[in-house]
Amino acid sequence: MRKPGRAGEWALVAAITIAGAVLRLAAIGKVSPDPFYDAAVRSMGLSWHNFFFGAFEPGGSVSIDKPPLDLWLQVASVKILGFSSTTLKLPEVFAGISSIPLLFAAVRRIWSAPAGIAAALALAVLPVEVITSRSDTMDAVMMALIVLALLLIVLAIDTGRQAWLLAGAAVLGLAFNVKLLESLVALPGIAVLTYLGLGGTHPRRLAKMALAGLVYVVVALSWLTATLIAPAHDRPYAIGSTNGSAWNAAFVFNGSDRIGGKSPEPSSTEYEPGHHYPVATQSERDHIPIVPPSPTRLLSRIGPLSGERLGLEVLVALLLGVPALLWGLRRENEPDPARPRAGPSGGADPDDAPGEADGEAALERRIRMRRGAAAGLGLWMLTGIVLFSHMARLHPRYVEGFTPAVAAMLGIGVAWAASPRGRVRFAVLAGTLVVCVYYAERLLYGRPAAWSIALASAIAAIVLSAATRLPRAPSILRSGPATFAVGALTLVAVLAIPLKADVTAINDHVTDAGYVGALPSEEQSLVSAYLRAHQHGARYEVAAESATQIGSLIVQDARPVLVLTTYGARVFTGVAKLQRLIAEGQVRYAFLNSFCTHHAASLNPACSAPAKWVRAHGSDVSAQAGLPHHKILYLLPGATP
Repeated sequence: MRKPGRAGEWALVAAITIAGAVLRLAAIGKVSPDPFYDAAVRSMGLSWHNFFFGAFEPGGSVSIDKPPLDLWLQVASVKILGFSSTTLKLPEVFAGISSIPLLFAAVRRIWSAPAGIAAALALAVLPVEVITSRSDTMDAVMMALIVLALLLIVLAIDTGRQAWLLAGAAVLGLAFNVKLLESLVALPGIAVLTYLGLGGTHPRRLAKMALAGLVYVVVALSWLTATLIAPAHDRPYAIGSTNGSAWNAAFVFNGSDRIGGKSPEPSSTEYEPGHHYPVATQSERDHIPIVPPSPTRLLSRIGPLSGERLGLEVLVALLLGVPALLWGLRRENEPDPARPRAGPSGGADPDDAPGEADGEAALERRIRMRRGAAAGLGLWMLTGIVLFSHMARLHPRYVEGFTPAVAAMLGIGVAWAASPRGRVRFAVLAGTLVVCVYYAERLLYGRPAAWSIALASAIAAIVLSAATRLPRAPSILRSGPATFAVGALTLVAVLAIPLKADVTAINDHVTDAGYVGALPSEEQSLVSAYLRAHQHGARYEVAAESATQIGSLIVQDARPVLVLTTYGARVFTGVAKLQRLIAEGQVRYAFLNSFCTHHAASLNPACSAPAKWVRAHGSDVSAQAGLPHHKILYLLPGATP
């Protein structure tokens, strides 16, 4: 029978998870979808070939730039519940929700139940994670898999069972198949945690990790390897690659190019130093591009990755988490009674009463766990901060690679600092809360209600914490409820501003997805209606100037599209092939919704050879289609009206 204390813990985690679910599900249907990936989901649901390869358009000629594992979940969602903006996002939403109890379970074993509860709450309200979970992107699924892998590896350390370690390695491999190199942000830290936490001699630990590494590599590269085995004529051209290979798209386009800032994305804007950006409202501040790389980028007051959405929790995680982890390395620290004790089987079971030898083994495991956590979580945080502070091409959703480490360190730090033992903890707690309140006031361009709540809670936490350390303090101030109150007040002070940012993001229907391939709704309706009425049996609905400009039309009509260029204006369908397809009656119209200019002409699909040929020889039928602009929709030369 489980102890009431543990039941109470899980009840509290359940309440936090429900609150996190509300934040992620509220008005989810009003959040704009991502036309690029939604087009792939629509196309993948049409055939098993498209499903396996992650085909972007129904004809299966080109594919997305990543393994399609996350999109498989979205295809399943829309097949079961119907195709809609909401069902497209459900896998991401539930991934974000599930990560909350998973992180609690992992941190509970690493440190204590209070630390796990605080970490779960920090992740539940972390604005950048809430926004990403509400968006039609794949990063929330990747993050949830990383948290699951962390829990499995912690179980391996706690029980000594190799199966848990191999399962964790396999799950990390799945995370790679969701978001590729973004998942690697967690890998060094988790590897260090594993090595320092495992028992046995150094050669034995290395052997275990080598086997786990092999499992990771096999799972991580399984889909990419399968694309090589498939016949060449069945493989779609991977958008973003320079040679059509999914490997090239994975490691160059989504790897070195993104870190180095090559090939800026379509329609993207960059921050202009010295430019006057309006900051009167939160919406105006959110629409400012991410600031340039710098050591303080994550603490910025403006932009979609502002301090409200991430930096405040990162700052507190460092100020409280680092001292807590270092302090936790001290061997003389007594085991936290809130943490599960080891039973005779070596596993964590609070209902078992371990003997003396088992107690010593449990203490040794706890010391190894804290040693691994101090190095592993610290390295994970450092990797994320350094990378995302200096990465040239950055989207807010990318930081999901280290948000679990932020929440875990924050939770551990709050649980450590709230303890009534020691003046050092009090000094660290008080200093952190003062810095937190000051930074929050700077972030908010004023002092709204959220700041007042943070200030009042910080003062109350400092006063109560000081009272618990008085030489003749009443016993009630040294009890569990007082410690809980200090921790709760600290969390309110730290998380009031992020929660306010969550509410604002929900009200403003903020998304972290892109709008690549989004067409104006009126224009799209007119183009779609005209093409449906004038197809004359053509296989392709239209020849698209670029694969990245036609996504929302594919979502609506689910018909094959002839792609003239892929990413970076690379010609996919040359003039000769286009002429042949016209002669065969397979394509009759072309949609060219941009114009060739001298600025960055080599990257402009409108300047490609097939686009220029269409403009030179095709017939502009934009007016006949009712479009307000000319030279957009063309009847191809040789096709009958």
